Amino acid sequence: MAHPKIGNLAPAFTLQDQDGKPVKLQDFRGKNVLVYFYPKAMTPGCTVQACGLRDVKAELKKLNTVVLAISPDPVARLKKFAERDGLNFTLLSDEDHAVADKYGVWDLKKFMGREFMGIVRTSFLIDAEGRLVHIMDKVKTKTHHDDVLALIKAGL
Repeated sequence: MAHPKIGNLAPAFTLQDQDGKPVKLQDFRGKNVLVYFYPKAMTPGCTVQACGLRDVKAELKKLNTVVLAISPDPVARLKKFAERDGLNFTLLSDEDHAVADKYGVWDLKKFMGREFMGIVRTSFLIDAEGRLVHIMDKVKTKTHHDDVLALIKAGL
């Protein structure tokens, strides 16, 4: 499945956050948005990635950037993840992977000799006008937060 095109408006969505409240992408117009897709809450790689972003929230805020993290986990699991790790940004539940499909990140994966459909870890930077400006499809969980900051500081 193909990613949306850079320069186009990012595909719109409304999903429930870790508290069960609806969150719309369009509500963040006027801010840069990092939308990142991750496979499963409370797993080692996803925790490292989330905690890195948690720890640079003040710096992201200075750069007028908010974080929206999307996974196919149910709301209750997202709430546990946020509470367990003190996450200070929005986690969104995409249980039917409809938004992951729109962004081209629901795909065939291989792990330990088995094939299955799932989220391919990918990040999208969206500018203040709602346009997709960068796609990170080779995400390293340990350095993701630094990579994001470098891109934003370079002018998206």
